[in-house]
Amino acid sequence: MKPDRLDREIQFRSLTPEQREQLMIQVAKRYYHLDMTMSDLSIELGLTRWQARRLLTEAKETGLVRIEIVPHTPRLPGLESRFEAAFGIKEAVIVPSGGDQDSALVLDSVARAAGQYLSGLGKIPAIGISWGRTMTAVARRLPPYWNEGVEVVLLNGSMNVRYSGPQTNNVAELFASAGKGIATLLPVPAVFGHASTKEALEHDPTIAAVLDFAARVPVICFGIGAMVQDSVLIQSGYVSLQQHEQLKRNGAVGDILSRYIDAEGNIVDPELNARTIGISLESCRSRVLSIGIAAGLENATQSCRACVQNM
Repeated sequence: MKPDRLDREIQFRSLTPEQREQLMIQVAKRYYHLDMTMSDLSIELGLTRWQARRLLTEAKETGLVRIEIVPHTPRLPGLESRFEAAFGIKEAVIVPSGGDQDSALVLDSVARAAGQYLSGLGKIPAIGISWGRTMTAVARRLPPYWNEGVEVVLLNGSMNVRYSGPQTNNVAELFASAGKGIATLLPVPAVFGHASTKEALEHDPTIAAVLDFAARVPVICFGIGAMVQDSVLIQSGYVSLQQHEQLKRNGAVGDILSRYIDAEGNIVDPELNARTIGISLESCRSRVLSIGIAAGLENATQSCRACVQNM
C-alpha cells in the first residue's frame, strides 16, 4: 500500500465514533441528496472509494440511513421482501386489504395489482393460464392492449359439468381479447370420471397439441384455490362436498390447476389427480416465470406456502 494511502487508512481506522458518524452523514448526504458518484464524493471527503462504500453500508446497517420504498399503487414492500426471503421466490406483490371484509373488494384489489404486474412484464409472446374466479377477475383488470398479439393457452381442462355462478371458464378468451391476441383452449372437463378416459383423450392429436403447447409456454399464471365449500371445483360439479371434507381430513390446503395439494405442495389424492387433465405441477418449476395469484384470508396462509413449493 502506498504511504499516502496507508496514512489515510490509519486515520480512517482511528476515527472516534462521533467522527465516524459525521463522516457517514456526509457520505450519505452527498450520495442520496446531491446525487454525487462514489468516486466524486470520495475525492471531496478525502476517502478511498472502499472507505466511502463501507461508511454508506454502515450507515444503513446502524439505521442512520433508512431507505423507504413508497409505491404509487397500494403495496406492502416490506412484507413482500420478507415473503421473498422466507420462500426464496423471485418477486412477491402483496396488496393491503385495508381491513375490508368484503371478499369481492379484496379480490378486485388483488386482480388490479396482478393486471398491472402482468402488463408491466413487457412483451410476452405466449402465456399459459388457469381458469376460475381469481383469474377471471384478473382478466377483467388487464389494461387494454396489455400484451398485443399474445398467444394464450389454457393449462387445465375447463368445461363445467354444472355451475350456478358467474362464468369463470372463459378466462383464456378474456386474456387474449384484452391483448388483441389468440386463445388456444382445452375444451375438456377438468376432472374425468375414469383415469382411462383422461389418458385416452391425452393421446387425441388435437388435445395432445394443446397440452404440448401448455407444457412449453415460458410464462404461466394461475389462481390458488382455497378449501372452501363454494370453490369452483365444487360448484362446477367435479368434487362433492363429501370428497371436499375428506380431502381436508387428508391434509389438503388448496388446489393449483385443479390438483389438490397439502402444505408441502404434495398431491393429496393420487387417484383424483390421475383423473385430472392439464399440465403437471412439476412442470410449473421449469418455466421462466410461474405466477401464482391468491386473494383473501383463506388463500393467504397454507395454500400460498404450498404454492411456493411448486414455483
